[in-house]
Amino acid sequence: MVVKTQLRREHGYGAAVELLSRPDRPTAVFTANDMQALGVYQAARELGLRIPHDLSVVGHDDVPVVASVDPPLTTVHQPLAETAMAATEPALALGRGEPVPQRGLEIAATLTVRESTAPPKEE
Repeated sequence: MVVKTQLRREHGYGAAVELLSRPDRPTAVFTANDMQALGVYQAARELGLRIPHDLSVVGHDDVPVVASVDPPLTTVHQPLAETAMAATEPALALGRGEPVPQRGLEIAATLTVRESTAPPKEE
């Protein structure tokens, strides 16, 4: 199940209400960023779902606040400073009218496991 939405908390909330109100609701949600995940937390609480007992939630970005929410959010951590530096060089080269030396770049991301995930309940 995929819901395309903007990267804001309120849009994560709306998408979560849509998904979690379905009779075949998911047991886990992976969001495009941590702010959407916080919206999922809000929707889950309003619908009476407990994280991670009823629903696992994983975000992306590892913004500092998500380590302090209840329960702390499992999230994909990207090295933002390294990513920004890697993007700066090609942008500066383009600005100088120079050819861009590379077309792609892989930067390792890591999963920061916290308390918002658990195996699905047995039916």
